[in-house]
Amino acid sequence: MEPIKTFIEQISWSTIITTSFRMVIIFIVAWVTTWLLKSALQRFELRLVGKATARGESSLESRKRIETIVRLLKQAGLLAIWITFFLIILREIGVEVGPLLASAGIVGLAIGFGAQNLVRDVISGFFIILENQIRVGDVAVINGTGGLVEAINFRTTVLRDLAGIVHFFPNGTITTLSNMTTEWSAYVFDIGVAYKENTDEVTKVIREVADSMMADEDMKHLIIEPPEIFGVDKLDNSAVIIKGRIKTLPIQQWTVGREFLRRIKLSFDEKNIEIPFPHSTLYFGEDSKPFDVKLMEAAANQSKDT
Repeated sequence: MEPIKTFIEQISWSTIITTSFRMVIIFIVAWVTTWLLKSALQRFELRLVGKATARGESSLESRKRIETIVRLLKQAGLLAIWITFFLIILREIGVEVGPLLASAGIVGLAIGFGAQNLVRDVISGFFIILENQIRVGDVAVINGTGGLVEAINFRTTVLRDLAGIVHFFPNGTITTLSNMTTEWSAYVFDIGVAYKENTDEVTKVIREVADSMMADEDMKHLIIEPPEIFGVDKLDNSAVIIKGRIKTLPIQQWTVGREFLRRIKLSFDEKNIEIPFPHSTLYFGEDSKPFDVKLMEAAANQSKDT
């Protein structure tokens, strides 16, 4: 018991209390700084969106771009704040920070040589954001996989496909990237009709359906320009293909396209325009005498049996 008593007597309780008080103050300062950073970035985001809208940019497009940038600034700021907080705490408890930082620099340099992929991912992510290639909320195809961009981090880009599967792509491994929702989107349609139909009449019906959508209260705000009908695009095996395009707001091409096809089907049914299904016509060529003989023999045998 005597060693324990001696140890307790040697403890400087005033130092412990002072150090604890300082640590609490440091923690409060770090928490307040974090709150101020988030509030400042939120106001900064709103101000940038307002300026972009005043310049005539689409509010949706500018908001997606600015949200992506602000999210990365927030991550970097929070990381800097809490690393600083951790170093100050170490100094308060008597740990020399200088040698620790020097050692960390040497270790970091050694790790850097073995973490070239990590550095490549971070640099690639920086240029993806800097060049405004994709933003959070865009629909993109990355390395052949399509989906909604849920997050763009310093190292990875996160994509969720239609089935709800989340895909993670290290930024340095992205070789092909297609953004389907930059500024505007488009629904491209290929409508097949039977060869017997008058293509001019069919085109007229398609245009009438497109015009009805432009006048519809629920659809007109989703369509940017009057639909384009390019005309006969291909003579397929069983159908004549008429191609066209409808420009829409970003990500709205599928909503507009589904409604357009529904109305096309109803209009074609009303006007008796045939939408063909694949079929084949058998042709035996010129009359074949052996074939005729076989048919006659079969008929004769059938009459004998009866």
